Amino acid sequence: MVHIIVELSKYLMLLLFACYTYICFTVLGKRKSEKKQKRILKRQQRLIFLIHLYAYAVIFAVNRNVEVLISYVMQVVLLRCIFIIYRYIYKRASGLVANNMCMLLAIGFIILYRLEPDKAARQFQIAVAATVVTMIVPFFIHKLHFLDKLAWVYAGAGIALLLVVAVLGAKSYGANLSFQFAGVAVQPSEFVKIIFVFFAASMLYHSTGFAQVVKTTVVAAVHVLILVVSKDLGAALIFFITYLVMLYVATRKLSYFAGGLVCGSLASVVAYHLFGHVRVRVTAWKDPLSVIDTDGYQVCQSLFAIGTGGWFGMGLYQGMPSKIPVVDQDFVFAAISEEMGGLFAVCLLMVCASCYLMFLNIAMQMRDQFYKLLALGLGTVYGFQVFLTVGGVIKFIPSTGVTLPLVSYGGSSLLSTFIIFAIIQGLYILREDQVGGPGREAVGIADSQATDRWMEK
Repeated sequence: MVHIIVELSKYLMLLLFACYTYICFTVLGKRKSEKKQKRILKRQQRLIFLIHLYAYAVIFAVNRNVEVLISYVMQVVLLRCIFIIYRYIYKRASGLVANNMCMLLAIGFIILYRLEPDKAARQFQIAVAATVVTMIVPFFIHKLHFLDKLAWVYAGAGIALLLVVAVLGAKSYGANLSFQFAGVAVQPSEFVKIIFVFFAASMLYHSTGFAQVVKTTVVAAVHVLILVVSKDLGAALIFFITYLVMLYVATRKLSYFAGGLVCGSLASVVAYHLFGHVRVRVTAWKDPLSVIDTDGYQVCQSLFAIGTGGWFGMGLYQGMPSKIPVVDQDFVFAAISEEMGGLFAVCLLMVCASCYLMFLNIAMQMRDQFYKLLALGLGTVYGFQVFLTVGGVIKFIPSTGVTLPLVSYGGSSLLSTFIIFAIIQGLYILREDQVGGPGREAVGIADSQATDRWMEK
């Protein structure tokens, strides 16, 4: 009986997720009435709850534990509260961004409960705290108009936090990543990347002259170098690429972008020769089977899991994702692919792409250059982190040890991603104030005139 439930549920969840993903992109197409858009977004929400329900039906059928039901109900309440916040408190926020955030969060709860129920419980607690903390973020983004004047405050705070980790941080897989605060492990780089985007946006907003670019680049380089010294090379790469994209968009000078790529390539070669764990990851990427008993074990197990799952997956509890080291953090995408299927994993990537496109859409439509760069930078942080995570799992690039936002286990990562989405919602509300009015689209349809003005600049 359990086997039948598992088999039926995986096809039902895939079908529902495919419908959800289809809506993510079709809702951005032809202009629709506000009432029709709201109906579509509510349909998406029902799909989220159905996928969540079917997954927990399988989990309960396998475990036969009342704690499963309690966890399910509590997660439903949390998701419902998030929807209520954006429906009644922030009425002009983006429904699609809120839906995507909740969908990714629900998938994270499902796969983490299947892998490690205790970690899933902690993830839920952090998600509740993150929801409470970030409730006020859109309000502050909407109301505070001096955020572009605090560039050096952002720089000082970011560098100070990174230095604390470099000096006092606990080592994890060869890198100084976190420190203990009130008994809780905190990974500051997850929050500094947000502060860093504010810094770069502030500096480039006030001027894009050569002197200003040099000052901004020097401070950005200090951030990256501290992360390199801490051996947190995944975060360093995210900072570097984010700054490079923001610099190019702000200045429109290809020479800056090309020069940055050359410097980054040279730095990668230097890092390869300086750090042993970088050489280990490159070796595991080039030919993991040749070192399957040592350095390539994690990558090989990830590829085996993805291949075993095929397009439709083994079904929850039918695979062996626990054989992948650190599967709940760096390699959660492999676990999803094995048990929920390659097609499900592709849909997951498409939802992440939908989030990234929404971030860019909001950036293009913002009239204020500071907010435009802010949305662009946060979107780049999010999109590039997804690329690094998934690329490492499928052996497209060497593993960098970063998490899949909202899905992987990790309190700092979860809270920082909540903050990013809340800031984007605040920017979206600002955008609605600028170009909106009664009947304006609620999901971020591109305004062609606003886009043309931005491109001309």
